[in-house]
Amino acid sequence: MKNQKEENSQDRRSFLKSAATGTAGIIAASMFPTIVPASVFGKFAPSNRINIGQIGIGRIATGHDLPEVLKNEVAHVMAVADVDKNRLAQGKQWIEKKYADKTGKANYVDVKAYDDYKELLANKEIDAVIISTPDHWHAQPAMEAAVAGKHIYMQKPTSLTIKEGRMMADMIKKKKVVFQLGSQQRSMNPWPQFKRTCELVRNGRIGKLKKVYVGLPGDPAGGNTEKMPVPANLNYDMWLGSTPEVYYTLDRVHSQTDINDRPGWLRLEQFGAGMITGWGSHHIDIAHWGMDTELTGPIEIDGKATFPASNSGLWNVHGDFLVNAKYANGVEMEIGGTNPNGIKFEGTDGWIFVSRGNVGVTASDPGAAAAAKENKAFYASDPKILGSVIQADEIHLYESPEQHQNWLESIQNGKQTVSHAEIAQRSCSACLIAHTAMKLGRKLKWDPKKEEYIGDKEANATLSRPQRGPYGTNYVKG
Repeated sequence: MKNQKEENSQDRRSFLKSAATGTAGIIAASMFPTIVPASVFGKFAPSNRINIGQIGIGRIATGHDLPEVLKNEVAHVMAVADVDKNRLAQGKQWIEKKYADKTGKANYVDVKAYDDYKELLANKEIDAVIISTPDHWHAQPAMEAAVAGKHIYMQKPTSLTIKEGRMMADMIKKKKVVFQLGSQQRSMNPWPQFKRTCELVRNGRIGKLKKVYVGLPGDPAGGNTEKMPVPANLNYDMWLGSTPEVYYTLDRVHSQTDINDRPGWLRLEQFGAGMITGWGSHHIDIAHWGMDTELTGPIEIDGKATFPASNSGLWNVHGDFLVNAKYANGVEMEIGGTNPNGIKFEGTDGWIFVSRGNVGVTASDPGAAAAAKENKAFYASDPKILGSVIQADEIHLYESPEQHQNWLESIQNGKQTVSHAEIAQRSCSACLIAHTAMKLGRKLKWDPKKEEYIGDKEANATLSRPQRGPYGTNYVKG
């Protein structure tokens, strides 16, 4: 005979599963339009929460993902996984302290700690996972989470290569789990100016869109190449994952003393592509949103970039660069470090520039435009453009309150997230296409439907990488 805990767990998981797959979509949308209020089921009722496991507990997890998730009472973070045992212990303690501070109970939760995320995924009590790992450890755990029936919030970019990103997006679609990419520029909190800009552009407030300028920085050379002993607390083989086996040095991985330090792996092509995917996944995604190309990609692209000399240190991702892309709708995009960090939409009747910054934006507040112009985060060729009212019969883009909240609400009501897996794949693939153009230094033609370069064997060789088993998306069954 089942006990009460087992029955509550089954009831909760049955509802979450039916909502996500759409079988309870209409009911869920009407009964649970937002996160269920505490007054309905009690503040921390088991039936009113989504059990979450955190995969990777570094600076992004503790500085962004978990703080935002824990603002939502429906979220119950019950487990954490990391290949660094020191970080794992710190992460468990960090989460437990947050709950102790929130509830006033010192032992409110005993967070389960796993040094292998696959054991976390095997825990049937867990409904959803947050993946805050290095870039080379995004696509595989996301696919495995989908196979395990877990909903997924994942940091950008989606993948190291276009093919593994496609595998991930297809698996998520097949398993019908709720996926959200950490493209927080799409949400109203903290930067409502991005959605506002895209709506103005899509509704013709700057005339016919002609060109988009994206400003992205490069990374510096450097990094200590000294071979060092692997710390006893780090499973370095698993940390390397599907990428080639190379000797350990601190600047290749992450700090052993400060969780908030920017890790060295961000500047190594073995684990990512540099700023073109690091910031590009944000800004190019917003460019796509305003261009109405978020489910496709460029048809032509060329680029050039500077890369560090082999004797300049460990790090080897791109420095200064310039990329030009053309889309089937005739809009052109220029991406490079000489442009201000942000996105500028240029049309036949004016332009709008948008970037991150504390900008108060309402549907019709010309006063916000003047304030925005002062901090250079949201301004236009004519301030009146920013105050234009979007009419009821015009294009209204998806409004997400906050990226993590939108994910949790979508788990409950079965609706698409603002940055679902296909959008995520297209924003990342555009970055990776740009990276290939930078590496080859010549014009490339791209087929967005087939997701391959046209008549270019050398470029098509970059669509995938060899994977060091048993790690990698090629080894995921489902």
